[in-house]
Amino acid sequence: MKKTIFTLLVALCFLSVSGMESLPVSDSQAVAYMDSSPLKGTWVTIDAGENDMLDAWVVMPKGNAKAPVVIVVHEIFGLTDWARSVTVKFADEGFIAVAPDFLTGKASDGKGGTRMIPEDQRRGINSSLSLDDVSRRIEAAATWATNQKRSMGKYAVVGYCWGGGATFNHATRSSKVAASVVYYGAAPAIEKLSTINAPILGLYGGADNRINVGIAATETEMKRLNKRYDVHVYDGASHAFLKNQSGQEGANLKATEKAWPTNLAFLRELLK
Repeated sequence: MKKTIFTLLVALCFLSVSGMESLPVSDSQAVAYMDSSPLKGTWVTIDAGENDMLDAWVVMPKGNAKAPVVIVVHEIFGLTDWARSVTVKFADEGFIAVAPDFLTGKASDGKGGTRMIPEDQRRGINSSLSLDDVSRRIEAAATWATNQKRSMGKYAVVGYCWGGGATFNHATRSSKVAASVVYYGAAPAIEKLSTINAPILGLYGGADNRINVGIAATETEMKRLNKRYDVHVYDGASHAFLKNQSGQEGANLKATEKAWPTNLAFLRELLK
């Protein structure tokens, strides 16, 4: 009974109010949010080439209308409940949302992914992944998704932390991606930026010095190359502010309230 009441309260908290966009949930609310959502994800296995089969969590938006595709790239901790909840949220906003599990095949059985790997091992395994392989897997997930009957044919990539860096890197390697959203992820080396075709949206916490040290140089080079790089740095917010909205004495929530609508507007502009 208590769990049911809590789930209903979570659902009510994240309904749109006065026409405003509702927000994704923090880490602690991820499971309750997914339980309360009428949109239910499914697992699929995608042929990623090179004898590589990739597991992915897929959530379709309501209705039967055509929709754009968003590939969600998880944090360094693997495809967690929080990453899956964000995927559900994108579907709730009208996108075909696909979250590949980049730890697929890294479990002790050589097949399983995040759910089969102890939490204290996920970060190390994820850090060792080849950028070539990660980008190939993103492309495979996007190809699978854009070939679905409901797809409008375009796709964007959105990534968080490690996934933000992987998203930025994918933009240097793919001619097909229409837009890239980088949440507090490291940029590629300056010399690699010239191959970017898609517009980039960068969303950063002002207190995230480790990541932010490279923003100015990246912004300068992207401007020199006449490539779109929209940068937003939110005062006082930490790394992973979207996941930890109660942190930094309210700064993380303020950042989320600004970043999420900016994220949606950017995607809708470029995926229409």
